[in-house]
Amino acid sequence: MTNSSSLYLTSPIDDNFTIFTKEEKTNSLPIWSECNLKKTQTIKKIVSGGRPCFLVWKKPNKLEFYHEKGKKKRKYQLPKNERIKDIASGCYTYQILTESGKVWSLAEQNQFNEVPLLDADQSTFEEIRPVTFFEEKKLFVNSIVMGYNSVYYLCNGDQLYVSGSNDYGSLGLGQNREEEPMPVYVQDKVTKIFSGFSAMNFFFITSMADLLYACGSNIYGELGVGDKVEKYYTATAVKNFKGSEILTVGACYSHSILITKKGQTFSCGQEKYNGNGVQKNIFTLIPQLKEKKAVQLATGFSQTLVLTDQNELYGWGVNIKRYELYPTKIFSNVPTKIILPSFFTNYLGSKDMIQIACGTLACFLYLDFKNTLSQDLGILYESKNFCDCEIGTLGSKIPVHKNLIECRTKLTIDQIQNKLFGEKSINKEQTLSFVKWIYFDEISEIEKLEQTFNLLELTFPPSVDNTLEKDIAQLYKDDDSKDFKILVKIDDEDKDNEDEEGNYEEIPVHKFILYARSGLFRAMFDYVNKKDNTNKIQDYTNKSIESLEILIKYLYTNSIELTTNQDPKLIVDELSDAVEYYQLNDQCNLESELLKIKNQFDLK
Repeated sequence: MTNSSSLYLTSPIDDNFTIFTKEEKTNSLPIWSECNLKKTQTIKKIVSGGRPCFLVWKKPNKLEFYHEKGKKKRKYQLPKNERIKDIASGCYTYQILTESGKVWSLAEQNQFNEVPLLDADQSTFEEIRPVTFFEEKKLFVNSIVMGYNSVYYLCNGDQLYVSGSNDYGSLGLGQNREEEPMPVYVQDKVTKIFSGFSAMNFFFITSMADLLYACGSNIYGELGVGDKVEKYYTATAVKNFKGSEILTVGACYSHSILITKKGQTFSCGQEKYNGNGVQKNIFTLIPQLKEKKAVQLATGFSQTLVLTDQNELYGWGVNIKRYELYPTKIFSNVPTKIILPSFFTNYLGSKDMIQIACGTLACFLYLDFKNTLSQDLGILYESKNFCDCEIGTLGSKIPVHKNLIECRTKLTIDQIQNKLFGEKSINKEQTLSFVKWIYFDEISEIEKLEQTFNLLELTFPPSVDNTLEKDIAQLYKDDDSKDFKILVKIDDEDKDNEDEEGNYEEIPVHKFILYARSGLFRAMFDYVNKKDNTNKIQDYTNKSIESLEILIKYLYTNSIELTTNQDPKLIVDELSDAVEYYQLNDQCNLESELLKIKNQFDLK
């Protein structure tokens, strides 16, 4: 695990990004340059606007805005009770979605009304402003994407709302243009939405018909609907793909890219930029990537980046006539393999994931450690459910989970209490900083945190053997502290009474692990009276005990390792729906772990 994320950027308009130094000495194009971001914080996501500026999201609720020749202009922090879920960018506006379903905005201009009900003269990068429209309408926003001058919101699970410019029909509202977000009425419920930074078009998937729909500009056939009609003001089905087959869709100024869940890359639109080199009015497989499994897609004005499961980066486009005075020909018209900066090669094969992003013409690379444990335990920390002890002084006691505290510190609660709150007592702020390290691996207020570690006689900073992921994995082996059991019905021909104890086998687990990592168990525990001390639950999934034991171990370790006597096909088949059924974190790697097993045993 790394303690930082380095951001690399390439831009064809070099004098707009004077902050970027340490040029990577390779013969490849583009030439990557490293940005001087503070190295003590990880990067969750980057989005770039229409000018040489970009917004960096730092966990859990911190943002940094870089503007005007790459100079850091401002830092932002949302209220403490708000945690960022996603960020999106348009031409001059940014929108931030929090886990509470609220929307916040940063805007330099609002001429297209991308930010609902916010006047242009009120729009400023000086502060984050809440978008109150959705709260007033009692709409919970699940996801948000932005085009060049339009925004799309998926609300209450399946309701689609849009706002912004409708000049190219990208709102799907006919030829109308409204001043506030409007619902888009389609025959079936919307399940997922897609767009791209410079897109003047919009894609979404519905449930019942399981189709991909598109609306907006189609001058070059970039909607993939089979013709080159200039504009589609209402949603039209892209008939050669089912929604369930699609991983993601990206849209540029004159072409679109589609990646399937199998990792195949398709494109349509203008031949100069679509990667095929031939005009395409329907999504067509790109020959150069036919044998590659794509896992990430990023699109800008006319450039496309694709990252494969082997950490191979391909790019094409950006030879734009309007910028002919600048050295913009950084890619060819067909996918070209781009050499990564040497910094990234040190992390290939680890769990630090290379991430890609695009702006108008710029391209970004950065690392994101996919620590879903930290995200999930953050839910546990905020809920305070199943806390079974407290640490702190009189009047400022903080509820915590005993097993988690002890596995991370290797100390008992009594030992911690005696050392921290004896004669050398620490204040509430120091205690909170310590607790955040316990739950999030967050190193903040370093001087205070170091003092706490010294009082506990712990090494500061924590070593690589004292990370959240390693400590939780070690906790899995501690059967004595497990306080909950999952009952799995087993077949026993010798038993006539199905209620007899012998007909069930028990899988021990920590209750707080189930609550933190699985939305299904979280909803189940929240429904049951919290005073109920029930410590068992029967499993009704009809999965084998072998598969359930592997799943429980995965919740602690984030990995799957099979023994020689386990059936890989049975495990893959039974756990293929586990992410959706158990409502695991969107960023969890269970699917990739199952894919490794399929590849290892050559399973179809």
